[in-house]
Amino acid sequence: MKIEQIYTGCLAEAAYYIESEGEAAIIDPLRETKPYTDRAKEDGATIKYVFETHFHADFVSGHLDLAAKTGATIVFGPTAQPGYEAYVAKDGEEFSVGKVKIRVLHTPGHTMESSSFLLLDEAGKETAIFTGDTLFIGDVGRPDLAIKTDLSREDLAGYLYDSLHTKIMTLPDDVIVYPGHGAGSACGKNMSKETSDTLGNQKRFNYALRAQSKEAFINEVTTGLVPPPQYFPKNAVMNKLGYSAIDEVIQQGTQALSPAAFEAAANEVDALILDVRDTQNFAKGFISSAINIGLEGQFAGWVGTLIPDLNQPILLVAPEGKEEEAVLRLARVGYDNCIGYLTGGFTAWQADGREVDTIPSITAETFATLFNQNPNLPVLDVRRKSEYDSEHIVGVENLPLDFINENMARIDRTKTYYVHCAGGYRSMVALSILKARGFTNLINVAGGFAAIKQTGKLPLTDYVCPTTLL
Repeated sequence: MKIEQIYTGCLAEAAYYIESEGEAAIIDPLRETKPYTDRAKEDGATIKYVFETHFHADFVSGHLDLAAKTGATIVFGPTAQPGYEAYVAKDGEEFSVGKVKIRVLHTPGHTMESSSFLLLDEAGKETAIFTGDTLFIGDVGRPDLAIKTDLSREDLAGYLYDSLHTKIMTLPDDVIVYPGHGAGSACGKNMSKETSDTLGNQKRFNYALRAQSKEAFINEVTTGLVPPPQYFPKNAVMNKLGYSAIDEVIQQGTQALSPAAFEAAANEVDALILDVRDTQNFAKGFISSAINIGLEGQFAGWVGTLIPDLNQPILLVAPEGKEEEAVLRLARVGYDNCIGYLTGGFTAWQADGREVDTIPSITAETFATLFNQNPNLPVLDVRRKSEYDSEHIVGVENLPLDFINENMARIDRTKTYYVHCAGGYRSMVALSILKARGFTNLINVAGGFAAIKQTGKLPLTDYVCPTTLL
């Protein structure tokens, strides 16, 4: 028997490969199929089942493409109503994969169709549980992401409590917990960086599992929730009803366009120009109106948070050789309408003599000097509210990148703003959005809050541990 976690840091998402005697099962695959088919080929195994813990909200799963390419059966737990051919299992039903078995445990709460999958080894021993978004390491799934339900988040939290206490916490302490996500995912609020643990440890250390009563649990898991990214319900619908084949999406998105064709396409279909280069290269020169969301950061999550329309035509400016990766990572969160990329990248655009723009940056030291000379200096801290509340420059305004589109009216076009985040990635995203919306007086503070704090020259609020703010 083999168990392999296939972890994708950009989405903090864990898929799983289970193999025994030449048969394999995949749990919660991402949109691309190659990592899973390649893994099975390496073992000479046939993928028999694709198990889905629920209709995911934070990414588009690869179950449909994987089943189409391998002939595997898609399996959901009880109450799921997918809009395509799949097997909806009964609570407690078991599936054989070689000499091991996978038992379906219906664990509603995160969503009503949420199920966990308990792995029984060759001897029938309860060995591992794949919990999806029901139980994380250090946390549990948030109860406010279910689609089309009349249940309140408190109702769902009550179901989650019952699922945890009657289906999962009754299992032996040595069962290994394999969750659907780790730290960085918006599907929980206090996830550990660890991506597996024993159930016994979670019973001892997971704040949600230590709640003294159902009422206390409901209060714990519903307190401190921030609104989910706007793309979450749209991805959940795609996972429930179906979506375009990934090969077609990649073929369309990887059409190479000359600078002239690129500009014509941008004007003809009102396409969004998405520049996925790193922040430093983008700041030195970019196509006017381009938005920068660099591949080196949590690219897919920020795309989903900041681009409202999943059907928005997108044109890519990418480092050479990274075009297909960018198209795939867009598709992971449901952005299937990439219509091509700029061949030769920004260098080709610049060499063609076309219009370019830049964003000036200053060091944290220079910024500290300017701020101390003028404490009323207009500054935008674009970190999340929890980061800002934890510690910030005294008197500085918080404009979280997550909600920049909704809060743009708060920004005075006549002022020159100095913008920072934690380390530089998000501030460049924010600056590019503001530039595209016609704001011109903008300066980036290189290195972000980390560099600002290191100067030791600015008044900061007293530090508050972020976990106490939940």
